[in-house]
Formats: sequence, C-alpha cells, structure tokens
Amino acid sequence: MIDIRRAGHATFTTPDLDRQIAYYADVLGLIVTERDKDRAFLATRTGLEAIALEKGDRPEMTRLSFQVAPETDFKAFAKELAGHGIKSEERNGISPGAARALVFTDLKGTVIELYSDYVFAKDDGKASVLTPLKLGHIAHRVSDVQKTVKFYTEVLGFRVSDWRTDTFAFLRCSVDHHTVNFVIDPAPGLHHIAFEVKDWGEMHRANDWLGKHDIRLVWGPGRHIIGHNVAAYHRNSDDIRVELFCEMDQMKDEALGFFRSPAVASGPAAAAEGLAEGYAAQLLGVSARTVRSRAIRRSRGAAVLNSAPGNGDGHGQ
Repeated sequence: MIDIRRAGHATFTTPDLDRQIAYYADVLGLIVTERDKDRAFLATRTGLEAIALEKGDRPEMTRLSFQVAPETDFKAFAKELAGHGIKSEERNGISPGAARALVFTDLKGTVIELYSDYVFAKDDGKASVLTPLKLGHIAHRVSDVQKTVKFYTEVLGFRVSDWRTDTFAFLRCSVDHHTVNFVIDPAPGLHHIAFEVKDWGEMHRANDWLGKHDIRLVWGPGRHIIGHNVAAYHRNSDDIRVELFCEMDQMKDEALGFFRSPAVASGPAAAAEGLAEGYAAQLLGVSARTVRSRAIRRSRGAAVLNSAPGNGDGHGQ
C-alpha cells in the first residue's frame, strides 16, 4: 500500500496569472518561490509549497501533490498501481522543492503527483499580515463517494476519520482529522481548498484583512461539528472557494482516538462553536441543545448528525 504522509501543493490554471499571484501572495501571505510568464509557485513562510499557478482558459485545479516517505521506491509504487489498472510515470522537477515524482490519475480524474525528497522554500523576509502554516486539506465533489473512499484507503493508505450519513467522507493521512474530503454530487469537481492558520487570533485578523481587500466571507467564522475546526470561507477572484481554519481535531494515537484543543472549552473559539450549533439548529429546525447532544453522541461513536450534504456549515454545497 502507498503510504502518503501529507498534502503537498495544488496546481490551478487561471486566465489571469498576475491577479491570482497577487491574491495568494499579497492577501494570503504566501511566498512566490519561482515565476515565469506562464507559471508560478508559492509556498508558506514555514517553507511548504502550497500552490502552483499556470495560465489557462478557465480556473480549474488540474493536479494535486502529496509527499510520501523519503527514499520511497517509486518502482514498487508503480507496480502496485498497475495492479489496480492505473498507469503511472516518473517525472522530474514538478516544483522547485520536489525534484522527482510518480505521476498518475486517480479514479475521479485528478492528476496525482507523489514525491518523497523535498527542499524547503526560503522565507523572502517580507512582512505579512497572514502567515498560513500549510495547505491543510482539499475537498472534492465526486459522483461515487464509496468508490473514491475505497481507492484512497486501499490504494493510497488514507484512513477514514468521519462520515456524514453515507454521502460525505473525511479522510486523513497524518495526525490532522482530514486531508481530503469527498462529497457526493452529480457535477464532480473541486469543492474547496483549505489553509491552516496558527490560532483564533490569526483567524480574526484574516477576516479583517480579507474585508480590507473587499473579499467577503461566504460562511463563518464558526466551528464545524465534524473535525471541530474553527473555519471561515471566502471565494477568490477565480471563484475558487478557500477556507482558513485552525484548531482541527488531532489523531495523536490511533488507539486512543482524536484529541480536541483545550481552546474548545473557553474563549472566542467556544463562542464560535456556539455559532456553528446555532446555525445548524436553525437549518435543521431543532434546538441548539439537540444539535449539541447529537454531536456529543457522534463523538462517542454513535450516529452522525443526520443531514443532507448542504447543511450550511461550510462543509456542504
């Protein structure tokens, strides 16, 4: 089984390269590590590549990279993929930080780039209001959730963290509650990408900063029931939905289960959780206490909150 360790970078085509570079660099605070007239790579100030941009006719996520263990045997991975009927090839120089990768297309049509050795990007020394830590997760609309989850778990080594009914799956490849999400939809495609920020204080600054750039939130800030991360969503000028989040559940020990941040119990984050409960209660036509009790039962291994994919908590449509 392929053992993926973390999300790498997502590649997008865009009809306006300069505008998207300005958004990711000047608004979100990423570093431009390499650029020419048709392409650019951007990384976080922690040195992790996060976004690649290429000129194209329309905005679209075309590729997604993941890091595997150093000194991985790509030939063994290629043989395993071939056993599932998937062709792959090795490519060099997929990004400034990844010299070699194994490339294939997954079941939902996304080009996947697996790389092992990585060279961290250097900070450019410029001041930034926002400093995202990493590209945290990528959510997709898919026509067959069960089949997609089967591929990502049995072939790529992801583990299922949560389901919402049988239509929305949350999978992890590291300690984070989820790195990829899959929701059923008759029109497959990208749902959103998400960047992790340090804490609620940075979330607050981020929302103010987005407002100063006339970028309005489409949901949040609030706390999700699944994953319990504080989150806020906006759309960039290419209409890509972008989430900023913090305080996601962590799986530090597979035998003991998920741990929640102490900040959940008090302070602004607790108020955000109340907002999420109130929002869900309004949409479901029940009391906030009912939403809270259902969430508690779910966290103890009982039923998941029974709602359709578009329940309005930012995880839906």
